[in-house]
Amino acid sequence: MGRQDLTGARVLVTGATGTFGRAITEALQGKGARVVGLDLRPDDDPARPVLACDITSQASVEEAMPAAVELLGGLDILVNNAGIGGPAPAALPPDDVVRQQLDVNLLGTWRVSAAAVPALVESRGRVVVVASRMAVMPLPLAAAYGVSKRSVVAYADALRLELAPLVTVTTVYPSMVRSPIHATTAEAGLSLEGVSRFEPLEGVVATVVEACTATPARRDMPTSPRGRVEFFLARHAPVLVDKIVLKTVAGRIASGAFDDAPLAAGLVDRYRRLTQGGTTR
Repeated sequence: MGRQDLTGARVLVTGATGTFGRAITEALQGKGARVVGLDLRPDDDPARPVLACDITSQASVEEAMPAAVELLGGLDILVNNAGIGGPAPAALPPDDVVRQQLDVNLLGTWRVSAAAVPALVESRGRVVVVASRMAVMPLPLAAAYGVSKRSVVAYADALRLELAPLVTVTTVYPSMVRSPIHATTAEAGLSLEGVSRFEPLEGVVATVVEACTATPARRDMPTSPRGRVEFFLARHAPVLVDKIVLKTVAGRIASGAFDDAPLAAGLVDRYRRLTQGGTTR
C-alpha cells in the first residue's frame, strides 16, 4: 500500500485545541501539511491557527468554513475530530446531555463535512472521521456516546458513496485514551476503568495520519491490534461481544464500583434482583 506525501497538503481539523486535536495537528504539520483548526476556543498562533467555530451552529460553520478554506488556499483533507462524551443510560429518557452529544458528534460532523464538500470535490480530497470503538462495541451507561458514534459511522458510509470517486472517506475507530472527555463520566461515578482498556494517544494519532496518507484510501481503521480484534468480533460475532461486555459489567457491579452512582442505580438494582433472588438496594 502506498503513501501520499503530505508536504503542502491543506488540512482542516475540528476540535483542534483538545487533546486529540492538538496532537493530530502537530503530527500532520510534522509531515509537512498546512493545518488550520476549528474550535470553540480559537487560537491566533500563526504556527497553528484555530478559527472560532461552534459546530452545533449552522451559521457558525457557514462563516468559519470559507474563512478556513481561504486561509489555506483550498482544502485537501478534512479531519472530523471534534467530539464530546458523558454518561447517559439508555434506560432513562434523553436529556440535554444526550442532545448535546448527538448535536456535536453526529450533526456537527455532518454540518462541517457538508460545508467542506465543494472545496474537497475541487481538490479531489479526502475526509477522515474520528469515530470510536463504541460505535461497534457499545457499553452500558454511555448510550448517547455510542449512539452518536454509530450514527456518525452511518453518515460517513453515506457520504463515501455520495462523493465517490472524487472524494474518499475513512472512518477511524479509537478505543479509550486518557483525556478530559472522560471527566464527566468519572465525576458521575461511572469510570470505565476496568471495563475498557486504555490505549496510547500516539497510536490514535498515527492512525489518523495514516488515514490522511494511505493510497488507496482505507475505509475503516481501528487504532491498535486489540482494536482490530474487537472491530472484527463486533462485526462478525456480536452475540459473543455482548456476552463479554455483560460479564465485564457484572463484575464491576458485583465489586460495588457503581454503588455511589445515581445514574447506575437502575442497572445495579436489576443486576441484584437477578443475582440475589429479588433483593434490591
